[in-house]
Amino acid sequence: MKSATYKSFPTRKLPKTDREQAVLLGVVELYLTLNKPIGSQTLQENGFKSLSTATIRNYFGKMESQGYLKQQHTSGGRLPTGKAFRFYADHFLHQGVIENSQEKTLQAALSKEAKEITALISRAAEALSEETKCAVFISTPRFDQDFIHDVRLLMLESDKILSVLITDFGLIRTETIYLDQGVTTPFLRSVEEYFLWRMNKGEKPFFQSEAESKLSQRIYNEVMVRHMVGYANFPAEDILRTGLSRLLSHQEFNDAAALARSLSLLEDQTQMRALLRECCKQNQLLSWIGDELCPYVPPESECSVVSIPYKIGENSVGAVAILGPMRLPYRNIFGLLQAFSQRLSHRLTESSYKFKITFRQPEEPVAKLLGCEKRT
Repeated sequence: MKSATYKSFPTRKLPKTDREQAVLLGVVELYLTLNKPIGSQTLQENGFKSLSTATIRNYFGKMESQGYLKQQHTSGGRLPTGKAFRFYADHFLHQGVIENSQEKTLQAALSKEAKEITALISRAAEALSEETKCAVFISTPRFDQDFIHDVRLLMLESDKILSVLITDFGLIRTETIYLDQGVTTPFLRSVEEYFLWRMNKGEKPFFQSEAESKLSQRIYNEVMVRHMVGYANFPAEDILRTGLSRLLSHQEFNDAAALARSLSLLEDQTQMRALLRECCKQNQLLSWIGDELCPYVPPESECSVVSIPYKIGENSVGAVAILGPMRLPYRNIFGLLQAFSQRLSHRLTESSYKFKITFRQPEEPVAKLLGCEKRT
């Protein structure tokens, strides 16, 4: 992984096959920079002066027949296809580059050991999304020793509330609770105090009646039992996602239908897990470009996913992926993801040792049920 310095693709003294490959790589590189169809003269002026425009057009015609390039108009320049982006990505798979400013951003996001391990991952994912201008989704194991830190109860209707549990590690879990009677906002504030009292974090609140006291206990029991069941049953990795709105900065997603087709992947956690699990299984950086994402997204979605695993110690415990258009700066994306994985792995390993945090993968035995300390 190196700092970003983009090179041209020299064609002088290369065999014909290598010249053709250099032209194809040059077309993709120039398209990533200019975001417009590439003509023979434009390519010649950008690193290919040793080739005549006629020779370049011949190469273009051959590449078009092979499915690497396409042409919107007969007299227009060429656009790379998914097949061309795949060739480009494979060629630079082990030549990732990263800007100094991007390294500093990742370093700042992952600079400190933290017990709030889920919040750490979320902040790092947000920083990655900002640097790539893409949506990010990441799978995480289940971390133990994660006690409930705070509780919020929000009234949706008089007989329907939303419980929000905030854990020490920065995890937020929500549940909708239906009641058999109406309640008031002041009563819910007292119930929040009751939660904290039950967890040895405050004084016992005063209720106006025995009925209110019993109702608060029922709400507490319902929320905590759901929390325990959700914690104990861990059939699949937790998925965090962020940066969906950043896709709007890409011209390819200005069309609502194109955006919806690409976002369909991010609306289905089963599909996201399938891609991330494959990345963990192969234990290496992977990419899916264009139609390679079918059936995860509808055909002709023209988007890409690039993913890399991360570790705690020597164990791959999850993977992070970015979703964006096919027109991605793959070399820079590869460099960013490699740096992200290295820094996140290092920080999680240090934090897990320092704060004695254990973790488990899906379907492993439960180590502990936490966060619901009960008074006697």
